[in-house]
Amino acid sequence: MYTAKGQLDRNALIKQYQPLVRRLAHHMMAKLPPSVEVDDLIQVGLIGLSEALTRYEASQGVQFETFATQRIRGAMLDELRENDWMSRGSRKSQKDIEAAMRRLEHKLGRSPAESEIAVELGMSLPDYQSLLGKVRGTQLVYLEDMTGRSEDDDTFLDRHVADTDADPLNMLRDQRLRESLVTAIKTLPEREQYIMSMYYEQDMNLKEIAAVLDVTESRVCQLHSQSIARLRAKMRAH
Repeated sequence: MYTAKGQLDRNALIKQYQPLVRRLAHHMMAKLPPSVEVDDLIQVGLIGLSEALTRYEASQGVQFETFATQRIRGAMLDELRENDWMSRGSRKSQKDIEAAMRRLEHKLGRSPAESEIAVELGMSLPDYQSLLGKVRGTQLVYLEDMTGRSEDDDTFLDRHVADTDADPLNMLRDQRLRESLVTAIKTLPEREQYIMSMYYEQDMNLKEIAAVLDVTESRVCQLHSQSIARLRAKMRAH
């Protein structure tokens, strides 16, 4: 898009790609605690979009949307890193949930129900579901699982998201790990399988998934977190 003077029309392009910023922000929210405001992520993402427009060079052979997506995500991650969005208490809660699931799977020989997990944690079902909403699911594979690094070595985002050369998602390219992940997903309760498919394969956000399943957005968030915990409990053995 260009102006009458042949210059790139920044305002028109920013308007065109605003939906991309919103989509990326909403998609990232499933991995963040409720204390993070989606509007804050969108504002930061728009700054990243503006920077992308300034730095983009078509001669690099990369499509603008691909380039902009990287810049937008990078801006959001920088903002989250600076604000230390996930407390150690939340990380501990995630690991407690995963440990409870492993114990129950070993004892029951199947995936435990929510009520069983709650009992194992010594909590009521509503309290357990509330905890799921607070911790939220993050990564399927954590770098500390692969490297043995301590939580004190660096920040959560540096370990799990920001280091693109050692991103846990890159490790999923290993064929045996992929096969184990596919097998683990098939053992999830049916509704959780649907959620994982819609979120990761169809790139739907929590609000869209909630509409499909006719449940609240917070309920989808809880089930997403639980699915991630189940998968991590299974994949840790790998």
